[in-house]
Amino acid sequence: MANEEDDPVIQEIDVYLAKSLAEKLYLFQYPVRPASMTYDDIPHLSAKIKPKQQKVELEMAIDTVNPNYCRSKGEQIALNVDGACADETSTYSSKLMDKQTFCSSQTTSNTARYAAALYRQGELHLTPLHGILQLRPSFSYLDKADAKHREREAANEAGDSSQDEAEEDVKQITVRFSRPESEQARQRRVQSYEFLQKKHAEEPWVHLHYYGVKDSRSEHERQYLLCQGSSGVENTELVKSPSEYLMMLMPPSPEEEKDKPVAPSNVLSMAQLRTLPLADQIKVLMKNVKVMPFANLMSLLGPSVDSVAVLRGIQKVAMLVQGNWVVKSDILYPKDSSSPHSGMPAEVLCRGRDFVMWKFTQSRWVVRKEVAAVTKLCAEDVKDFLEHMAVVRINKGWEFLLPYDLEFIKKHPDVVQRQHMLWSGIQAKLEKVYNLVKETMPKKPDGQSGPAGLVSGEQRVQTAKTKAQQNHAFLERELQRRKEQMRAATVLPSVQIKEEPLSEEEADGEELEAEEEEPMDTAPSSCLSTKLANGLPAGRAVGGDSLNGHPIPGCASNPVAQELKAFVEATFQRQFVLTLSELKRLFNLHLAGLPPGHTLFSGISDRMLQDTVLAAGCKQILVPFPPQTAASPDEQKVFALWESGDMSDQHRQVLLEIFSKNYRVRRNMIQSRLTQECGEELSKQEVDKVLKDCCVSYGGMWYLKGTVQS
Repeated sequence: MANEEDDPVIQEIDVYLAKSLAEKLYLFQYPVRPASMTYDDIPHLSAKIKPKQQKVELEMAIDTVNPNYCRSKGEQIALNVDGACADETSTYSSKLMDKQTFCSSQTTSNTARYAAALYRQGELHLTPLHGILQLRPSFSYLDKADAKHREREAANEAGDSSQDEAEEDVKQITVRFSRPESEQARQRRVQSYEFLQKKHAEEPWVHLHYYGVKDSRSEHERQYLLCQGSSGVENTELVKSPSEYLMMLMPPSPEEEKDKPVAPSNVLSMAQLRTLPLADQIKVLMKNVKVMPFANLMSLLGPSVDSVAVLRGIQKVAMLVQGNWVVKSDILYPKDSSSPHSGMPAEVLCRGRDFVMWKFTQSRWVVRKEVAAVTKLCAEDVKDFLEHMAVVRINKGWEFLLPYDLEFIKKHPDVVQRQHMLWSGIQAKLEKVYNLVKETMPKKPDGQSGPAGLVSGEQRVQTAKTKAQQNHAFLERELQRRKEQMRAATVLPSVQIKEEPLSEEEADGEELEAEEEEPMDTAPSSCLSTKLANGLPAGRAVGGDSLNGHPIPGCASNPVAQELKAFVEATFQRQFVLTLSELKRLFNLHLAGLPPGHTLFSGISDRMLQDTVLAAGCKQILVPFPPQTAASPDEQKVFALWESGDMSDQHRQVLLEIFSKNYRVRRNMIQSRLTQECGEELSKQEVDKVLKDCCVSYGGMWYLKGTVQS
């Protein structure tokens, strides 16, 4: 109170916010000059701006009459830049350096905290600044002088060339066709410094007219720095409490921004965050944090934010999992993005991540191998999904990151019900895409409102023992039932059944079949081996066209096997040699283009894929990789189409036999071996065709496709 009495308020000033020049007002900071030599006294010859980059160039005249100006130096600079001959393209048409260019650079990227103030008649009028630019002298004329100097040196070295030459020497021109650019290569190119410089250079200059301080047009424009109405209608932003006004001027915990060439996309200060609309604030927070309780979100947004508005906004960018909010998959993987690990499109990644989120709505624990087996995504992609919302526990799996938020569940039952309906729709889509069986899906007991209980290791072992005993009892009953059927079958031959008379040949055939089947009926061990497979009854263990849960590749009646075989045959008709790694990549791309619910989504193992390849007429080439090779096991498995039905089959077979004994081969060795095996010398076009089908060249040597290690 004593301090307030010593520092009384002597005047109150009304503050107005002028918006007429809010998006057009720039602050230019010129180099320091003496007060007697203001920049306004210097003629401005031209001005231009690039609005998107906020880059300005000003061209000012130089006072050549000033006694401080060195005329001989100015003439020398003009001579170096333009040469002895002056024309329309010359920088200095007067053969004297009589002008100077100033280029701008941004001082700060965030100008929201800065404004231009004009005090008039007891009122303070503020206009927000659109940009703050520092002007520095440009020395681009020195680059022109260097270029002229290099041209003169090149002309002197060339000497007097003959002008009577009718035509130039014929030169060989090599034409090369660029390969299609991959998505990852395009992203790297777009983010490169060279590309950004090129984009900046492509923006056209907008030429401006410069008006001095005393010009009538400048005086007219300065009137826009005043608020156009003092009634307060346009100044609703300033009708706030003192604390809110200070919050707008200086957000809490501000951090000075530093100029960075490429700022990370996930770096955003709280000061910047609070300048965004509420929906964008929620989206940015969830995109960076991934998983968050509602109470933490409210504390980050501030006490003045309405919780109902936050609830509406959070449901647009996140899903409710165990009472906590997890960011939606399409926020992390936009439509045109792809996986940095496998290159899978965003649609496939969103499906896989939704499956992981759905699994956590059913249980506290998820096993990564189970997720990978269902989604058919690579281990790195699945690991990224799990790291977003879970933490790994040794010998247990992945546990959901946050505890069950029972308080939010009880407080907002309407939101929980709406989210439950959304998850039901997502579950139906996942069942259709991944062919999930409803009976085997984990379900929460009715009335369960709390977190899922944790099961100890002893309880798991006991549960497994109980299930094993139940399965054993079931198998015993099944075996006993089949034995009784067999005993009944041995009694049936004594029963006479009235039949139509058969011909002698048909009767002999039936007797022969009966004799062949008799040992199968009387041998118990044979019966056990044929009726049981992997400890299960025959009707359950081998379901017609499947074995151990996977379709049999050779079974023609299986639609999965037919689709897989068609894919393999079509792929090897286009590319005669493929590694297992490349084949799996092409198969994943093929799956990504299939409609939901396709038969191939039922699950294809590596073994099944290899068996299908061998069954399609391909052979595995045992390439002798060097001991220090960095190739993975899948990259060392090389398959080649042995017979395609064209005239080059024999040539390709000879080539593949060469690479079964050599990791890399020279072209002359391949050509001599082909001539020796085929009995005639092949033309260059024939050899080139065979090499193009199966090989790639690197460092003067030839390798089978997919085996070269750069």
